[in-house]
Amino acid sequence: MTRLLIIDDDESMRRMLRFRLKDAYEIVDTASAEEGLILALQQKPDAILVDLMMPAHSGFEVCQTLTGLSFTELIPVFVISGAPKALYKDFCDALGASGYFEKPIDFDLLRERLAAILGQGRENRRAEPRIRLRVGLKLRGTDAKGNSFEAFTFTENVSRRGFACGLDASLAKNAVVEAFLWMPTAHRFAGEARLAWIKSPDTPGQVCGFQFLGEPREWIF
Repeated sequence: MTRLLIIDDDESMRRMLRFRLKDAYEIVDTASAEEGLILALQQKPDAILVDLMMPAHSGFEVCQTLTGLSFTELIPVFVISGAPKALYKDFCDALGASGYFEKPIDFDLLRERLAAILGQGRENRRAEPRIRLRVGLKLRGTDAKGNSFEAFTFTENVSRRGFACGLDASLAKNAVVEAFLWMPTAHRFAGEARLAWIKSPDTPGQVCGFQFLGEPREWIF
């Protein structure tokens, strides 16, 4: 069963979330932000629900940590808050949150959003380890509207046959790009890579994960 981690210091809210979601998800919950981070690493949940306002550590810090760690960065994080969306949603989106829900929660919308995100697959279960490394890349391809683009960017992490990087272009599902190692004096062709996942799509903080089609020609491994 799909596993959800709930991080919220309000016991009544955790109880309500468990009651409303237990038929579709295995629920793990905690009132502690610190314990929540440990559980995220130990339990490897499919999605995380985190309260924005908690003592000691805020939901902002938890969200930023989860989306910044290589072991948890692809787990979708949904923020739950009593504060209006107008105040914090954009900031949470920039931190990498996959959704923002005001209290009282619209559970139909929450279920719909969870199903949509989790239906994309469990990209966080990686076939090979990634390491944090900043490598210059030039990407060339066609965007979702059929327009050609060429973008210069830096990786956030890399693996033997893949990488994640920031990218402004809007890409179609399974889009293929040409990737070049971006050197001061030359651009060396690394290979063609297919879009595997997108985090924070169509926002300034969009991050895309790519998998090479076959063995890359010129790569850092």
